[in-house]
Amino acid sequence: MATEIKKVPIRERIWYKELRFMVKRIRESPLSLIGLGIIAFYVVIAILAPYLAPPRPGRDPFEIPRYGYTVTPSPPSPEHPFGLTQGQYDLFYGCIWGTVTAFRVGLLGVSGSILIGLTVGAIAGYFGGLVDEILMRIVDVVYAIPGLILAMAFVLALGQSLDNVIIALMLVGWATYARLTRAGVLQVKQEDYVEAARAIGSSHLRILLRHILPNSIFPVFVVATLDIGSMVLTASALSFLGIGAPLGYADWGQLIALSRNWLIGTPENPFEYWYTYTYPGLFIFTFVLGWNLLGDAFRDILDPTLRRR
Repeated sequence: MATEIKKVPIRERIWYKELRFMVKRIRESPLSLIGLGIIAFYVVIAILAPYLAPPRPGRDPFEIPRYGYTVTPSPPSPEHPFGLTQGQYDLFYGCIWGTVTAFRVGLLGVSGSILIGLTVGAIAGYFGGLVDEILMRIVDVVYAIPGLILAMAFVLALGQSLDNVIIALMLVGWATYARLTRAGVLQVKQEDYVEAARAIGSSHLRILLRHILPNSIFPVFVVATLDIGSMVLTASALSFLGIGAPLGYADWGQLIALSRNWLIGTPENPFEYWYTYTYPGLFIFTFVLGWNLLGDAFRDILDPTLRRR
């Protein structure tokens, strides 16, 4: 028995082999490199936001400066490179600080969803039986309601604010991670090294955290990279519908909402107000594209049919 237990740490290092394999395949995948490049670009923008668009002293940096109350947008100028929206909000400032908002929404929303999903999925898969049935039926209820509709309901119940939008996204997104985690736990808990851990008297919590979850969590990473973009899109949709970030908050969806009355310009020039929706639209599109490219690359990397061991 002593000899068998000594071999357990070697089997536990499967996560390290998985990580090395992922890094190797990322370096070989053009899509993943493009996605990483786009994300790195936005990381730089978020870090340099106080220098690219300095906030006004004593004001919330996420409050977009406005330069009047005129309804009609103002075109780009040297003072305002992206122009001014309806209500004279600075588009450049909103797009730059909206990057910080996007990372906040995406990373916090996904982190909270993963935490809830891992907990529910691990408990359901490890203990099984009635516990599994009850938890998975709750997951089915969450899946039965369209995500955007459910998020709208949570935001309306909690109140309009970006923090409540993030909470709503967590409460909507955890079900996917619960299913993925449960499937991984059901597979890994049958392994010999898990049985050996049980035999030496390890607690359920130690077995889950030390032996099972590290070896069954990789599919969660793939969905997480895809979900960051999806959550930013959902948050933007909520802002566009008027129940997300408050008016004047640096949020790409809020900027798109301010452009809805100007999608069609004048009869003489249908694209007269192109800047009101083009700039925030490009920020949303490329940000989500970066995460989707990275997520697709991760999915290909973890495809068992592509492995060469």
